[in-house]
Amino acid sequence: MHSDGHVHRITLVASDQTVECEAGDVMLRSALRAGIAFPYECNVGACGNCKFELVEGEVEVLWPEAPGWTAKDRERRRYLGCQSAPRGDCTIKMRPAAHYAPKHTPRRVTGTLVARRAITHDIEEFRFELSDDMPFEPGQYALLTLPGVAGQRAYSMSNIAERNGRPRELHFQIRRVTKGQGTGVLFDVLEPGTRIGIDGPYGMAYLRRDVKRDILCIAGGSGLAPMISIARGVAAEPALGDVKLHFLYGGRTPRDVCGRDMLEVLPGWAERLHFQAAVSDVTPDSESVWDGHVGFVHTVAETVFGEKLRDMEIYFAGPPAMGESVQRALIALKVPFEQVHFDQFY
Repeated sequence: MHSDGHVHRITLVASDQTVECEAGDVMLRSALRAGIAFPYECNVGACGNCKFELVEGEVEVLWPEAPGWTAKDRERRRYLGCQSAPRGDCTIKMRPAAHYAPKHTPRRVTGTLVARRAITHDIEEFRFELSDDMPFEPGQYALLTLPGVAGQRAYSMSNIAERNGRPRELHFQIRRVTKGQGTGVLFDVLEPGTRIGIDGPYGMAYLRRDVKRDILCIAGGSGLAPMISIARGVAAEPALGDVKLHFLYGGRTPRDVCGRDMLEVLPGWAERLHFQAAVSDVTPDSESVWDGHVGFVHTVAETVFGEKLRDMEIYFAGPPAMGESVQRALIALKVPFEQVHFDQFY
């Protein structure tokens, strides 16, 4: 990453606001650190939601092949905020949207791997102790800089922010991706005691503490982590004491199903916290007899909750195909858009 030790000033057209971008940082994140509501979703170059127009100055493009950046963008001097570092002072044009104003200022800290444990055959929990506090809302994610891996990887926290002054930890529940560079390093290279860079929190699909509707969390794959964080947040929040939370986990086969044990230990289990699971493939395996739901989670959610979904606050996280199916199903059921929360990961 371009880094000459200088701080470059980014000026926003039409608002005269300026942002200082430190060496090694990018336009989007330095703006969020300054409290500017810069629209974004994935933070890793895939979705294209953080585009801005470069009016004056020069930027370095960190990942020219980013899927969210097109040849047409290049011609129009449009760049991705998450993949652009200023080469000097710059003037840019972007449209802030209040929705994206950070609830917690993102910060760059060091995390030391202190523990890991298996959750399923391909999901593990990695616990990092932080060099400094990082307050976050349940459901948010952080960017990990892993040794030997270009760029950052976005992973959601599964714990909630402790308020008792212990060294702050972040827990990530991560699914091994076949041939995945990031998970390859996490699963096979990172030794306990290793330090990595962590930058966060980010993400807009966090627990809305002021909403008193019943909640449905839908998780698939490593979408487990942010949904577990939200469930833990609800259980720990006195103001949400009357809210019921339904947790629906979707796996391909019975051995993929997880999460129930994490909910069972929370206050309110069975009275107001409920867990159900669905699998899409029940080919008999030697490990388990499946007596839960069969089908894709979006179909199971429709069957179990039906029109009640319109009165619920819905959070979901999982593989892209699952996310798209859930979105389509909720639109078809006329669930109000503002009651549905998810972050676009790719």
